[in-house]
Amino acid sequence: MATPFFSIVTPVYDPAPRDLQATVDSVLAQTFTDWEWIVVDDASPNPEVLAVLRSAAQAEPRIRVRERDSNGHIVRASNDALERATGEWVVLLDHDDLLEATALERVAEAIAGSPGVGYVYTDEDKIGPDGTLTGEFRKPEWSPERLRHQMYLGHLSALRHDLVRRVGGFRAGFDGSQDHDLALRVTELGDPVVHLPEVLYHWRIVPGSTAGDTTAKDYASEAGLRAVRDHLDRVGRAQDRVVMARIAHTYRTIRHLDPRTLVSVVIPTRGAHGLAWGVERCFVLDAVLSLLAHTDHGLLEIVVVYDSDTPDDVLSSLRETCGEALVLVEYARPFNFSEKCNLGYVRASGDVVVFLNDDVEIQSESFLEQLCAPLEEPGVGMTGARLTFSDGTIQHAGHSYYADQFVHTLHGALDEDPGPFGALVVDREVSGLTAACVALRREVIDEVGGFWTFLPSNFNDVDLSYKVRSTGRRLVWLADVHATHFESRTRVSTVHEWEHRAILERWGTPEHDLYLPGV
Repeated sequence: MATPFFSIVTPVYDPAPRDLQATVDSVLAQTFTDWEWIVVDDASPNPEVLAVLRSAAQAEPRIRVRERDSNGHIVRASNDALERATGEWVVLLDHDDLLEATALERVAEAIAGSPGVGYVYTDEDKIGPDGTLTGEFRKPEWSPERLRHQMYLGHLSALRHDLVRRVGGFRAGFDGSQDHDLALRVTELGDPVVHLPEVLYHWRIVPGSTAGDTTAKDYASEAGLRAVRDHLDRVGRAQDRVVMARIAHTYRTIRHLDPRTLVSVVIPTRGAHGLAWGVERCFVLDAVLSLLAHTDHGLLEIVVVYDSDTPDDVLSSLRETCGEALVLVEYARPFNFSEKCNLGYVRASGDVVVFLNDDVEIQSESFLEQLCAPLEEPGVGMTGARLTFSDGTIQHAGHSYYADQFVHTLHGALDEDPGPFGALVVDREVSGLTAACVALRREVIDEVGGFWTFLPSNFNDVDLSYKVRSTGRRLVWLADVHATHFESRTRVSTVHEWEHRAILERWGTPEHDLYLPGV
């Protein structure tokens, strides 16, 4: 294949001349030589800035400088650069950041190895005033749900030029989040997105930069909010709403579930009682009560798969609570969680089926609506909730699979902790989801065959997660769909070596988790 020709695009406005010179040096040091650098000075007030740029252009003909007479802000300056770019690929570089010497070479190799690719992004870190490198961000594999809620692609981004032209370049009015808006529009076109898992870009920490202060540039958050709103309209989710999440530059989607969707909630139980938060409770009854109190969805079916020794008074209370929405399914065999879930599914009628443990208490409003609505989008195969222990720490924020391990991501973190790079704040793709609370469309369950009954207790959700992902569908963890999980209050869980061996032999694991490789 012919090697790509890169157009590096950099709008410049009043960086420290020393930092700008370091950026110039990092471009000139590239081991890959088929590039041009289009630099647009946006009327920087410091004359030393233009002196650095003019000197660089005089010494290197591949550097072309456009000098604006007036300040037009970053979108206009960036579009000025795009208009002059001639390469098949556009590479975005800020005016005071640094490229690794092999950055363009490695991106070119990624393009050559991925026919039809439209977007390549790399890992990054931060560089301090003293040159110290910190804050390494090992990014997930292509994660469109996370991109919707956070511009995680960031630096280094390389975009195929014809796609950038097709969407019209950067859009006026999105200064500060112009790259997020562009990334959403380009990736919506459907061309493959490739992650190059190497730190090839160093993001400089300067006063007022979001590299050093995530609260900086509030106007950028507002622009990002509008970018996501427009994105939702374009992808057919006009009834969804988008609001700011709890840290800057992250967003939350409040989704609309089609009221015509019949949702079946399958709850395996043996009707156990116990203490939670110092109060005696019947777990399954309280789970159902909390579920009904936190949903307004009308088409709802509760399928309770109960052991034969479940107390009669528990079943009577369920009938009284659920009325005609209740489907009771007796289970008279030795404990097998997978089999109980499958049996419940067979008796369920819903378009969407939610599998829910009996030892949960729903916390967030519109719980079922928010859990199930993402399944209306093409490519989403399974969704899962944020589960916290009774002490408020994280029990489930997705599964991570790596190095022969299957673990709950960020297990035990404080609920208020945003997590690394906002991982506990935003909806995002994950490797797996716990069967304690998941939702799937009926046709997906049919396609993958439900739960693997060979695993009666542990890792059956790992197997289900792998099977759904094997169909090409995505698994989405929802940061604001929240329940408390009184884990192991109704059954003591013991992991056996044969279970671990069975799931490893069936699926294996990558060396690093696909979606949180740095955790």
